[in-house]
Amino acid sequence: MLYTVVDIETTGNGYKGSKITEISIFVFDGKVIVDEFTTLVNPEQNIPAFITNLTGITNAMVRNAPKFYEIAKKVAEITKDTIFVAHNVNFDYNIIQEEFKNLGFNFKRKKLCTVRLSRKIIPGLSSYSLGNICTIENIPINGRHRAKGDAEATTELFKRLLERDNNFTINSFLNPKSRQATLPPLLDKKVVDNLPETFGVYYFKNLDKEIIYVGKANNIKQRVISHFYDKKKKEQTMCLETADISFTKTGSELLALLHESAEIKHLYPKFNRAQRRSSEAIGLFSYEDQKGIIHLAYNRLKLAPNPIMKYYSVAEVRNHLEILCKEFELCPKYCHLQTNVSSCFHYQLKECKGVCSGKEAVQDYNVRVKEAIRSVGIGAENLVIKEKGRTKDEIGFALILDGIYQGFGYVDFHQSKQLENPEDYQFFVTPKKDNRDIQRIISSFLNKKEA
Repeated sequence: MLYTVVDIETTGNGYKGSKITEISIFVFDGKVIVDEFTTLVNPEQNIPAFITNLTGITNAMVRNAPKFYEIAKKVAEITKDTIFVAHNVNFDYNIIQEEFKNLGFNFKRKKLCTVRLSRKIIPGLSSYSLGNICTIENIPINGRHRAKGDAEATTELFKRLLERDNNFTINSFLNPKSRQATLPPLLDKKVVDNLPETFGVYYFKNLDKEIIYVGKANNIKQRVISHFYDKKKKEQTMCLETADISFTKTGSELLALLHESAEIKHLYPKFNRAQRRSSEAIGLFSYEDQKGIIHLAYNRLKLAPNPIMKYYSVAEVRNHLEILCKEFELCPKYCHLQTNVSSCFHYQLKECKGVCSGKEAVQDYNVRVKEAIRSVGIGAENLVIKEKGRTKDEIGFALILDGIYQGFGYVDFHQSKQLENPEDYQFFVTPKKDNRDIQRIISSFLNKKEA
């Protein structure tokens, strides 16, 4: 079996924008080095000053170096039918793969990570950086943060790992069915093994213990592992930064969704985007005009009396109104989507029944408007949504008072029998903010329950 031990230096602009400035490949048969290829590479873009300070590679040094397409054939040939080995292998492999992709070539090799192997074969180190391991193992690095020096040191480290591998760890890592092969290099397998298979919220953390992602799951362990198999660049980047994972059990999917939404808005993790918005500015409300026609309208929250629903932007509320118009055959004129018109354009298309042209009775139209209003949000009632708790001895619940979400909580199963009114649950609730995303989650849950 042949291995190619690889190290690259780059311009450091992330997977998509990062270009190779130097590459070194050592062909290793498990005992000795049998071939080597090392070269500077012209990245065809500027090398940032901080990268030059780290690697010593300047723009002048790479100006006359070959561009990647000029060495691509050599890289493909020398790594063909070998195991691709690197320290934090996904970094080097993904960037080289991206370079080939830009040339229209699919670069695919089996991979081994010396970070993960070291964690398994040399457990208990404070750090598994190449510099730290080489210091502990007395492996000299002739040119730190240069491709040849790091690749040569990684080859020596890999040789020692092979010699100490008494439990066939490397074979299990090469097995495509082995979960170990897919785990992020900074993450200990024990962390994943200890994850529960239940409803809850999980937190990905980096080396500095900062939370970089929050997710919800019906099966925490299964959902976490699915991130490691995901081929999207965002997922791969996130997993490379993940050094620890913690979790909170919730007992049900609804409470997991509510807790996840609140945590994202509180923590603003860098890899969560969908729910990071926190300030709502627009309110949807209704009023009756002199003809008795019920309008749906929108305005800034400060000017919207008792809003039916809150939104983050005018575009969002208008989009929702368009959906309501279509679903309940409402008139765009009286939903304030079309202004300064005597009759709406939808009437000509037979998508409005003609209340704007006097062709439909006001009371018939208003019935559908009220149905549309009822479909929005969670209503104005007091409501306790009871769910399974984290244990068989408790129940979980979400609390709504006067149509406003108060939060969620847990109460002992027998004690819950003594709670007669929704207001009684206030003593057990963990207060949370109401917002558009929460209303959407609860409304969707209630609609599914009724269906």
